[in-house]
Amino acid sequence: MRKQLFLIQFIACAGLLHGAGARANVDQTSLLDFSLEQLSDIVVSSVSRQPARLADAPVSLYVIAGADIARAGARSLPEALRLAPNLQVARSDGGTYAIAARGFASTIENKLLVMIDGRSVYSPLFSGVFWDTQDVVMEDIERIEVISGPGATIWGANAVNGVINIITRNAANSQGALLSLDAGRRERGVTARQGGKLDGGGLYRVYAKAADIDDFADAPGGGLERRQAGFRSDWKSGLGAASVSADAYRSSLHRRGGGETRATGANLLGRASGILTDGSDWRIQASLDHTERVQSGTGSQRLDMVDLDMQHGMRVGASHSLVWGGGYRHAWDRVSGGNLLAFFPADKNLRWANVFAQDKIQLSSTLRMSIGVKLEHNTYTGMEKLPSMRMVWNASPTSVLWAAASRSVRAPARFDRDLYLRSARGGYSIEGGPDFVAETVRVVEAGFRAQPLPSVSYSLTVFVSDYDRLRTLEPRAPTPGAPTPGAPTPGAPTPGAPMPGVPAPGVPVPGAQFANMGEANTRGLEFWSRWQAAPRWRLVAGMVLQDIDAGLVPGSRDVSAATGIGTNDPASYWSLRSSHELSDQWQAELALRRVGQLPQPLVPAYYELDLRMAWQPHRNVEVALAGHNLLHRSHAEFGPPATRRPIERAVSLQLSARF
Repeated sequence: MRKQLFLIQFIACAGLLHGAGARANVDQTSLLDFSLEQLSDIVVSSVSRQPARLADAPVSLYVIAGADIARAGARSLPEALRLAPNLQVARSDGGTYAIAARGFASTIENKLLVMIDGRSVYSPLFSGVFWDTQDVVMEDIERIEVISGPGATIWGANAVNGVINIITRNAANSQGALLSLDAGRRERGVTARQGGKLDGGGLYRVYAKAADIDDFADAPGGGLERRQAGFRSDWKSGLGAASVSADAYRSSLHRRGGGETRATGANLLGRASGILTDGSDWRIQASLDHTERVQSGTGSQRLDMVDLDMQHGMRVGASHSLVWGGGYRHAWDRVSGGNLLAFFPADKNLRWANVFAQDKIQLSSTLRMSIGVKLEHNTYTGMEKLPSMRMVWNASPTSVLWAAASRSVRAPARFDRDLYLRSARGGYSIEGGPDFVAETVRVVEAGFRAQPLPSVSYSLTVFVSDYDRLRTLEPRAPTPGAPTPGAPTPGAPTPGAPMPGVPAPGVPVPGAQFANMGEANTRGLEFWSRWQAAPRWRLVAGMVLQDIDAGLVPGSRDVSAATGIGTNDPASYWSLRSSHELSDQWQAELALRRVGQLPQPLVPAYYELDLRMAWQPHRNVEVALAGHNLLHRSHAEFGPPATRRPIERAVSLQLSARF
């Protein structure tokens, strides 16, 4: 039945393209059309909110180009992020991923800031991302900027270990019609997009897409169903530029044992930018988000959020370049608990307000310094200070040495303060901590980026991070019914009040409460390199080595390794990717990766290989055969044995056409 519905939706999506008379704009430039020098000159915006050359960026930054994604055949954002050598990407089941930079990987990762066109997509429920509801037209991605390391001075709290900014193309670069189809045993997808011109001189694109991702062999009937549609419009004038985009989606994630998570949502994003008469530049952005998420047997969430952001950049004298700005975000959150889980209060208004400034100082022709600070106020802990300092030395025309020191925080989420987990014996076995404060990290890092030969470039980064006040789960003495730690928690449910389907209280229940009694120290190295082995053959290699030493402060009796101090990260992981244009019509993409053992819960180390062969019988048509995880019939990537799925070998046929 699901496959029949999928076919009907495919026909409906294809109908969007009927009668499209616009000439197709071929928006898929070959990666091999760019030299390594041109790749170094790619302009990025996630480092300082201002355009800057990738080669000069004083951060550990990797850029995934849209052409990289097309050649790899990635059909979802998490799979596209596997192309970044400074990210750990692990799949738990058909629609659940753990994505992290510099450790602390989790399916509810809370130390990584993710944005789509500058719009934050994290959930204030747990300070992380629901990856099953994040999607874009993969062919419309211009680039993905991946920063490993703190970015809080520019982007605010929760940019603790990294920043991911997914940047889509201007509507001018996605004109004409596109139809793409993926057909595999476990995964099927279809995308239809139409771009054109508006009467007022602007440009637009509209799209619809659908995907069905079955769970793996031991969990029949599970998987992810996702439907999404949206548009983007862009205008340009003598005063500046403006853009409006919107998306609406519906998804259903089925899990083994009958559990289901249904989500619906929509977002609206508006941006405007320009240059003033004095040569300074400005940008204003506003977004609205609405999300409803229902998890069977657990509860539901309804979230509405508005986010405003502005910035102004200007030259001050001959040697200073200043960018400053501020923002305000307001969330209306309502969480309805189920039999075993609740949030109190159920309704909560959350507010964040910030101001920031960063000054880039040209000390000499080859030496620059950046000093910045952000002051951010949140509902739970009040004001947080997020400073950073960076130095950049152009050692030669083709090499850059940089160093940085910064402080970031992970602000409390509702999970930390307002969660109540009911024991099957009655009472609350886990409670949010009313005094839970922000987790903090201080980071020192240094890097060297160079292009010693026209055909070779590389980047090397070393880092040391010191984490304090990490989340722990501290036990407390049991009391009959619903135990409370000392005085009753304000806003908590009445002790001993029964929940439907839960035995009446009366038996002492050991309880625990979230606190900030964890600490950790991480040290590591990140390396990647590109080699243009031949005019039509490029190799990209990357490696991460990391050592994570997590522990408890004196007095802690943490009872859960799955809290803030429980890390499940490999000591090393590496990848090698080969992009080869065999002829004008044939392309081959090969990716080999190794991920080290995860300690707790144990996941064995593994090697895997992906291969994609693409044929272009016409400049606007591509047919590809893609194989994923070809070395093993199946392997585990993340999670405890009771919930994780073996990730299976998969083969799919991919077709794309532009009109």
